[in-house]
Amino acid sequence: MDEGTHVLVVEDDPAVRDVVRRYLERDGHRVSTAADGETGLLLARTESPDLVVLDLMLGGIDGVEVCRRLRAEQVYVPVVMLTALADEDHRITGLSVGADDYVTKPFSVKELALRVQAVLRRVRGGPVGVTAPAPTLRDGDLELDRVAREVRTAGAPLALTLREFDLLAFFLAHPGQVFSRTDLLAEVWGWEFGDHSTVTVHVKRLRHKIEPDPANPARIVTVYGLGYRYDLGGSDRADRV
Repeated sequence: MDEGTHVLVVEDDPAVRDVVRRYLERDGHRVSTAADGETGLLLARTESPDLVVLDLMLGGIDGVEVCRRLRAEQVYVPVVMLTALADEDHRITGLSVGADDYVTKPFSVKELALRVQAVLRRVRGGPVGVTAPAPTLRDGDLELDRVAREVRTAGAPLALTLREFDLLAFFLAHPGQVFSRTDLLAEVWGWEFGDHSTVTVHVKRLRHKIEPDPANPARIVTVYGLGYRYDLGGSDRADRV
């Protein structure tokens, strides 16, 4: 159980909303609910939940817009999106605006509850794939504090989502090694299988935050046909070019 954790469920289908609420409460969470995007956005701002379960297709403002607005306001609560199985474009859009995880409809409520617990564990205990590295990881002016879950560049705080933080921490703990998208899904997300676009979208978002020139990345480099590699000192080399 995750006693004391507060989960906000934003879902416009009353039957789904009620089932999810009861299942999460059975797991020991305190649950608030919202039936539309406007109410969900308000509660996310004012109640400071530990996690938001957010339906992508909502009346009024949809889940993508809710997530986009929260991230624009630097409200970095973890977000698990509920998406229709066929809506791959919508799912990718949701990830691109800062969602941390997703579950496709129709879904098992037990699966959703396990995803919620897994995300909350990562918030409290650090990335899945990083086992007892130094508490602070550095690359030039980039500094990641695993204990405080903070990242700074040149001393200034850098706002990252849960998954962005975990991905960066994993890369910094394993510099110079090539990881496929399948590897990263397993090590960072804890998934045995999943959509590789999840990794692609998060790498793109992370590059835009830590690379001097995201179009020509020097830190998180693509190894064509294999995956990604983190090069320590890459930004310094890029600056000298």
